[in-house]
Amino acid sequence: MGAVSAAVLFAVVWSMTFFIALPFRVKTQGDLNEIVPGTHAGAPEHHHLKKKAFWTTIASILIWGFLVLVITSGKITVDDLENWIGRGAPEATSGTGE
Repeated sequence: MGAVSAAVLFAVVWSMTFFIALPFRVKTQGDLNEIVPGTHAGAPEHHHLKKKAFWTTIASILIWGFLVLVITSGKITVDDLENWIGRGAPEATSGTGE
């Protein structure tokens, strides 16, 4: 795995983890009964983005490290993944019509 591939993998893992973490611990204006006129009641009042970005980075480093180990070890290959989901190439036949 090259450096660019590792960086792209980390960016994908980080962004997916961040999108998962976004709805946790959000306090909306509707929850606090302090709705600003002209805004939606579901607008966040307290979003804790710095904490979420920090914990997302920690979790992403762990997930990314695991994925890099699996990819570089070669224990699971692309062919294995294709066979697990049923999209692998058909098994070779002898060509004798049997």
